[in-house]
Amino acid sequence: MADTPGPAEPSLEEQIAAYQREFQGLDPQVERVVSALSRLNRRMNVAYGRQTTELGISNAEWEVLKALVLAGDPYRLGPGDLAKRLGLTPAAMTHRIDRMVTEGLVTRERDETNRVRVIVGITEEGRDKWLDGLRMATVFEEELLQDLSGEERGQLGEMLTRLLRRVEEAQPDAGGRLSDLD
Repeated sequence: MADTPGPAEPSLEEQIAAYQREFQGLDPQVERVVSALSRLNRRMNVAYGRQTTELGISNAEWEVLKALVLAGDPYRLGPGDLAKRLGLTPAAMTHRIDRMVTEGLVTRERDETNRVRVIVGITEEGRDKWLDGLRMATVFEEELLQDLSGEERGQLGEMLTRLLRRVEEAQPDAGGRLSDLD
């Protein structure tokens, strides 16, 4: 017997109506924005996950590669710095680095100036995977925003940045994960 899919996710309108039915104090405009952002984030994460899978890496590995690239030339960071930037525990970061070294995406070497310290660097293969992922993401993102004019894109970017700043000010520790994902 074939698995039948569960019920479809309710539309935003249905969700908001149900919330208003259960909680009369709800502002439907606020709920529309927050619910739409949440659904958009979830669907974009799925899309990005499919892209990284196509590249043969995980989203988590792509995030490490991205952190190394964002660090700038020579694209190296200590495991503790990486863990902090990605909101992970040192143990989770070590596990991720171990896997990525085995896959040839990063290197792990002793710091020449401090032999106790380890430095993680991106390999040529890792940088190529990161670039390929960025190229794929750019196509997806252009398609996502194709119906918005340049001015609308700018306005949306400004508004979302304001919301992000508000969350960052209210929840300064919210950049990390609630628990290790791998």
